Amino acid sequence: MPSPSFLFSTRGLIGATGLTAFGLVAGGVVLAQTMNLAACPLCILQRMLYLLLALEASLALSLARTATAKRLAALPMLATALIGAGIAAYQTWLQRFAKGVSCTADQPWWEHFVNWAGSQWPLLFEASGLCSEAGWRFLGLSIAEWSLAAFTAMSVAMLAAFLKRKDA
Repeated sequence: MPSPSFLFSTRGLIGATGLTAFGLVAGGVVLAQTMNLAACPLCILQRMLYLLLALEASLALSLARTATAKRLAALPMLATALIGAGIAAYQTWLQRFAKGVSCTADQPWWEHFVNWAGSQWPLLFEASGLCSEAGWRFLGLSIAEWSLAAFTAMSVAMLAAFLKRKDA
């Protein structure tokens, strides 16, 4: 088991963020398949961002050799996590205050991209739900609210990784 000092090192924070992001995608696919949950376009966009975080973490861990390079590698991950938090916050708002509303008034470029990705790899990216429908809840929170918490925690972790002056 890794020591606590490793988990709070830049490398540990990046690795934990990447593993968590990948685990959330895997968990989301399992939930969707076993509980017959329909993901909406915003859910799929968040899933794509989790996959991007996992990819960014893999690249950071394999390519960033110096402490400065690792700290700088946390910046794109921070940006990705903040974008994810914004999308999850918007979806949470839709679910709480705009019942029955679609994701957007018209189909923006990202929704076309989600539809294209869903036609390429339906198991992972097919969007067939409504963004304003909370659906399944765990401990009183919707998946979007849990996603907001996860993206926020990942943002904090990547900010801490970037601001770290000396690795333990």
